[in-house]
Amino acid sequence: MTTATPAAEQKGGARVAIQKFGTFLSGMIMPNIPALIAWGIFTAFFIDVGWTPNADLATIVSPMIHYLLPILVGYTAGYMVYSTRGGVVGSIATMGAIAGSDLLIANINATLPADNQLGQIHMFIGAMILGPLAAWTMKKLDALWEGKVRAGFEMLINMFSAGIWGFFMAIVGFFPVAWLVNGLMSVLERAVGWLIDNNLLPLASILIEPAKVFFLNNAINHGVLTPLASQESSQTGKSILYLLEANPGPGVGLLLAFTVFGIGAARASAPGAAVIQFFGGIHEVYFPFALMKPVLIVALIAGGMTGVTTNMLFNTGLVAPASPGSIIAVMGQTARGDHLGVALSVILSAAVTFLVSMLILLASRKRDLAAQEAGSDTFSAAIAQTEANKGKKSDALSGLAGAGAAPAAAAAAGDSTTATTDKPIHTIVFACDAGMGSSAMGASVLRNKIKKAGIEGITVTNKAIANLDPSADLVITQQQLTDRAKGQAPDAIHVSVDNFMNSPKYDEVVGLVEKQHSDES
Repeated sequence: MTTATPAAEQKGGARVAIQKFGTFLSGMIMPNIPALIAWGIFTAFFIDVGWTPNADLATIVSPMIHYLLPILVGYTAGYMVYSTRGGVVGSIATMGAIAGSDLLIANINATLPADNQLGQIHMFIGAMILGPLAAWTMKKLDALWEGKVRAGFEMLINMFSAGIWGFFMAIVGFFPVAWLVNGLMSVLERAVGWLIDNNLLPLASILIEPAKVFFLNNAINHGVLTPLASQESSQTGKSILYLLEANPGPGVGLLLAFTVFGIGAARASAPGAAVIQFFGGIHEVYFPFALMKPVLIVALIAGGMTGVTTNMLFNTGLVAPASPGSIIAVMGQTARGDHLGVALSVILSAAVTFLVSMLILLASRKRDLAAQEAGSDTFSAAIAQTEANKGKKSDALSGLAGAGAAPAAAAAAGDSTTATTDKPIHTIVFACDAGMGSSAMGASVLRNKIKKAGIEGITVTNKAIANLDPSADLVITQQQLTDRAKGQAPDAIHVSVDNFMNSPKYDEVVGLVEKQHSDES
């Protein structure tokens, strides 16, 4: 057994820390996407340039984006830290930032001519700062007098302490945070405007596409781009920023290239993955295909830049987030009159990614075929090698060690330990970054397999990794996310798969569970 070097462990730990932070950012926004979509529908239909302009119903648009949505984000962020109590205090603090920002803008506009007035700054970023901060400080304050309150006074202390602390945090939001966020948003808006004015926005794909492949897609889209895009959309009725990450073109282009020019398991699973990615909007299904040949990230970057360039040329955008990033959601949120440009951006980005991927796959085809003939599954082996290069450890069930990767790949993966199978398995949890997309798909696949096997008493669910708890007996994650899952549920049996859609390990899990239940009976 080999052991990962300290440098590799440090690198892997840094990656996990970045993923956790990114998940926390996106976790504040993602649960509120339905509210953003509802706001987008109001905007698309009822503003002056909407499909069916209606001055009365259009009055809902501004209060939703300016008050409701930031307060929802503040509540969600606070809830993540300290349950309902944290959510309430986070909401109060967010309201202080909203009011402080409005006063600041009003004072600035008083010195400006009428034709150069500033618009409202929406406190998404303020809520993402104040929600966790207010909840965390409330939690620390509660710990100071925990167990020291006289019987009968608990409710009084709890209510007034939260109210008083919410009052204090609202003042913090009103002054320093509102000023900070207004300045930050002004800088970011100028930076984005400068990129657009100088036709440099496509360069954003150089950062976005690699980050997506390493499971930071939700953090980038919902943690960074959505707040900026919502600000722009509230002023202009649409934003190109909604499309920087959500465009399904590059992903489907990569999967189509594997469908035609791939080999082995990758080629077999690519067509189904393409359907799920393009129409279902679950982008995570193409990440393992890129990770098996990291040079393919170049193809994704080329496709992403093509899509952004096309949208810039046609001046197109979405009115609200396309979540999930399905072609159906993208076209549904496209601004009036922009459908041709958005459709072309998806088609052209897919075509460019397909062509570049084709060249890469053909260039390495002889080597890949030789590896396959030698008994190595290129798809699984390459991802296992990626795992080894990142210093990751892989726990597998006894009897599952060779199900998803060739023996040579398992040896290359370094420290591979075997988990005990003595633990009774009654609850199986699929975990992904957000707990909504790819994990739900995997859970559905395994649930059907267990049902067909006639096994009863097994619960198969899906969750976000951050929400894993001791109730899980067996946790299934994608390779890049296993380390985080182990940190959340250390006592569970962990199984890593290459992709949730079609893994040979599912049959092994079903066989193990079936054997356990037959032994019990």
